[in-house]
Amino acid sequence: MDETRENPVSSEELPEAKIRRNRWNFSIVWVVPLLAAIVAGYLIYGRVQEFGPAITIRFKNGGGLKVGQTPINYRGVQIGEVTAIDLSEDQLEVVVKARLRRSAAPIAREGALFWIVRPEAGLYNIAALGTVFTGPEIEVAPGTGKPQSEFVGLESSPVPLEGKGLKVVLVTPHLGSLRPGSPVYYRGIEVGTVQDIRLSSNAVAAEIHLFIRQRYARLVRSGSRFWNVSGVDVNVGLFRGVEVNVESLRSLVLGGVAFATPIDPKAEPVRNGTVFNLYEKPEKEWLDWAPAIPIADK
Repeated sequence: MDETRENPVSSEELPEAKIRRNRWNFSIVWVVPLLAAIVAGYLIYGRVQEFGPAITIRFKNGGGLKVGQTPINYRGVQIGEVTAIDLSEDQLEVVVKARLRRSAAPIAREGALFWIVRPEAGLYNIAALGTVFTGPEIEVAPGTGKPQSEFVGLESSPVPLEGKGLKVVLVTPHLGSLRPGSPVYYRGIEVGTVQDIRLSSNAVAAEIHLFIRQRYARLVRSGSRFWNVSGVDVNVGLFRGVEVNVESLRSLVLGGVAFATPIDPKAEPVRNGTVFNLYEKPEKEWLDWAPAIPIADK
């Protein structure tokens, strides 16, 4: 007789199988991609945190500007980057879109000035020769008004960038070698610069817009005389030989303007926009003028 049939084993006496469940079913091969995703997300988050306002700048010529490469600089520090370049609807302007860093957001205000710095073989712009290798850059001078997102770029750098000073206009039938950036001298000391040159409204003369630094603004009086010091003045005499007069090497290259003020206690300081004539050469008495005029502190 079969003993298993006589003594059946109850279910309570059977051993139970222990099933071990794997609660963490994660392969080590996913560790590297996961870490890479975390790092990439952190970098993207940091980049997004740096994003400031998006601005639009309109230029007449956008030659050399490149998306993702052309920086926007202020005081030698990059504060933004060009993100898109396109033509205006009338195809007369270049529309440059850029993104500033968040820390530079206060710069994008009413009155801000933008201009393109390109390499230029000249004494005045010798610093810009570095852009031969890096390409053009966009420079900015901050505004002080309300926040703004659309700007009109300048054709050349604003000379100078000082906010305070005296602005006067010279008129002459012949411009000579003067150009924006040419220096203005008083008794051989550079006190200002030529800011802009344009034709008069009736096109019969050239208008030269000067900027005199605030410290020297009092030197310009109602009786002041301005003359051109561009180029070299050569005088030949029988007994004194050859005399070569040049205000400076810079004025030789860029041209320049000099002025003198007479000794006249009734002469008053002028206001912005006062118009003077520009003479080709000074009269001898002008060179002898030496009024005692206190200048402002630095």
